[in-house]
Amino acid sequence: MLFTVDPNCGKSLYTQIYDGIRKSILCGELRVGEKLPSKRRLAERLAVSVITVGNAYAQLTAEGYLTAVERRGHFVADVIPSFPRESAAAARKPEPEPAEKEYTVDFQSRNLSPEQFPFTVWARTMRSVLLMQDTRLLRPLEYNGVFELRSAIAGYLLRERGIHVSPGQITVGAGTEYLQHLLIQLLGRERVYGVEDPGYPQTGMIYESNGAGCRRIPLRGGGVSVDELIRQGVDVAHVTPSHHFPTGTVMPVSQRQALLRWAEEKDGRYIVEDDYDSEFRFVGRPIPTVFGTDSGGRVIYMNTFSKTIAPSIRISYMVLPEHLAEQFKHCLGFYSCTVSSFEQYTLAEFISRGHYERHLSRMKKLYRQKRDTVISAINGSALCGRGRILEEDAGLHFLVRLSTEVSDAELRRRAEDKGIRLSFLTDFLHRYSPESEHNLVISYSGINTEKLPQAFNEIAEMI
Repeated sequence: MLFTVDPNCGKSLYTQIYDGIRKSILCGELRVGEKLPSKRRLAERLAVSVITVGNAYAQLTAEGYLTAVERRGHFVADVIPSFPRESAAAARKPEPEPAEKEYTVDFQSRNLSPEQFPFTVWARTMRSVLLMQDTRLLRPLEYNGVFELRSAIAGYLLRERGIHVSPGQITVGAGTEYLQHLLIQLLGRERVYGVEDPGYPQTGMIYESNGAGCRRIPLRGGGVSVDELIRQGVDVAHVTPSHHFPTGTVMPVSQRQALLRWAEEKDGRYIVEDDYDSEFRFVGRPIPTVFGTDSGGRVIYMNTFSKTIAPSIRISYMVLPEHLAEQFKHCLGFYSCTVSSFEQYTLAEFISRGHYERHLSRMKKLYRQKRDTVISAINGSALCGRGRILEEDAGLHFLVRLSTEVSDAELRRRAEDKGIRLSFLTDFLHRYSPESEHNLVISYSGINTEKLPQAFNEIAEMI
């Protein structure tokens, strides 16, 4: 063994001895069965302590490179020489990640307005939870989330959405995507899942990545086509009836009733109601849920706090019909809840003390003003008369139907050159259709309104 150790190289002596012997074995300098020097002898040669050599020998023995024989010493184990080549990526100095491109105006971003986050109240609630819950924060979590949060959500749903559910029907998880994974395991991969087209792309991707059959169902008259659900053999329909993404349409009551009849006509059919931003409705009362009108236990309700508090909160929940809640407990109750107890207790207090609903009231006022500012900027720009605003009464986005012959792809390229990021309805279509072109999706929740007049004038020039 020809290696040496250097106390000033930045690595511990023990690590240098371990690396030296390991490399000697892997490159064939030390053969299988060969005896290593005694710990004392090697310590004298390297001018280190016997304990340091002993620690290196012990680690190599634990990993299987050496075999220790009592009163005889350490021998090279049966290891095939194969010196690991340092990868090119590891050999070169790591380069800093390229900075994400910044846009003057980003109509694609769905970030929320940070200026209205209730930092003071949230921090005070966190301190209160630390004092009140104490050692309970260290206990294992229930599979479906802490009771206090599920109870607070049940109370909120009754007050705001008119849904009567028990805490036992609610499951809390780290994001809607995670809950969707659980739902596939609960209902089965052998079922056929139907998603809206156009629609949120990740929804279909998650079903497909889990090995389930997924069909894209076109929208007709504000909702998925029941005829298409039947024709394509769908068992589970994933829909956004209160505010469709990205069109912004609301599913009419006649289609909701038809969807419920479809689910009730055959055993094993279910509706997944994704109510992702139903809190932000600016005209009239909130749209009633499909879950609330379901009497046959065929609707699974899903919602998230990412849209109302902050994307980084990553707390979502689903409400299962009672028979599915029992099945979930029996079949998937071995899973651990993926949201920390500290965050759950904090959110439970935030809701129970009325902070959440007051926060929602402020955010609705803020986003109504922001929406009005965006619409005023459109009407006061050269785009006025060249773009028709659609479905602006709810949610954090709306459409602008552009009067132009320029393709969406070309408009996107021209806008990129101007530092403007555009998003179109065609971006969310699984099957492209020319008649869907020229529908600009305006996501305004995190937009910089000061730059809007100039941006809309530039878009008018592009079209």
